[in-house]
Amino acid sequence: MNVSQGAVHPVEAPPLQTEGAANVLLPRVRMKDFHGMPGTVGGVFLRFSQLLFAVVALSVMATTTDFASVTAFCYLVAAAGLQSMWSLALAIVDIYALLVGRHLQNYRAVSLFAVGDGVTSTLTFAAACASAGITVLIGNDLGACAKNHCTQYETAIAMAFLSWFAAMPSFLLNFWSLASR
Repeated sequence: MNVSQGAVHPVEAPPLQTEGAANVLLPRVRMKDFHGMPGTVGGVFLRFSQLLFAVVALSVMATTTDFASVTAFCYLVAAAGLQSMWSLALAIVDIYALLVGRHLQNYRAVSLFAVGDGVTSTLTFAAACASAGITVLIGNDLGACAKNHCTQYETAIAMAFLSWFAAMPSFLLNFWSLASR
């Protein structure tokens, strides 16, 4: 039987990319470093947008006088508070990783980020949906917006949805990175 024999050809390693006479190594771009992943500029942007929207939702809802009388609104305040603390902590970690030039692609770190992002984004989404349902009940069904703070409720709910919308890319990228290992 005539079968071709495979030949092995040695391949030389590419030369290191250096800069100037100081021989300082240039950073290499890895294929797994997408914008929005932990330790990237896109990741910092997503974290700060999550933080901003969650803090605005928390602040607007907390300025109303009667949010504590409705369980869904209390849940929104708690979820927005948790989302803002989680986003602030991970924004600090991302900034530190950028400053020292580290990649946050450790399996345990990505697992923690994926689980934390999944939990906080799910809680924020559920709280925003529950609060939106109560606001629709107050405004449309009961017609009691004149006595309540419907505009502030709607603003806080919109900010919570925007916080969730900014948290989903972080979760999906971390989960995808975890699943592709």
